[in-house]
Amino acid sequence: MCHAAGISKKLAPTIGTAVDHRRKNRSLESLQANVQRLKTCKAKLVVFPRRTRKCKAGDSTPEELATATQVQGPYIPIAGDKPSVELVKVTEEMKSFKAYNKLRVERMNERHIGARMKKAAEAEQEEKK
Repeated sequence: MCHAAGISKKLAPTIGTAVDHRRKNRSLESLQANVQRLKTCKAKLVVFPRRTRKCKAGDSTPEELATATQVQGPYIPIAGDKPSVELVKVTEEMKSFKAYNKLRVERMNERHIGARMKKAAEAEQEEKK
């Protein structure tokens, strides 16, 4: 994720970004959202040079350093879309539905499907004779 955002693994902890090498983004949408968030974070970042006399590539300009302020509160909050909830009227059919019984019957049907197919094949063989 940091690599896609243009941040090396060694640079990430020095600028305040956590990196967990064990995790992988399996979802392309979340990966792109995280990369975009890291890029905006990096664009807003003011990096002070380690030595004041020698500025390296990636360090901020002296003008940016002079106007830099400490951020209070959440820096870039993660804004997720809240899923919409659809309200429906509870019908008599919904009230009378027995979920546990339905699950038990479906599990039983799945368990006995082989024996039932074998029995149907034997009955078909008997019918042909």
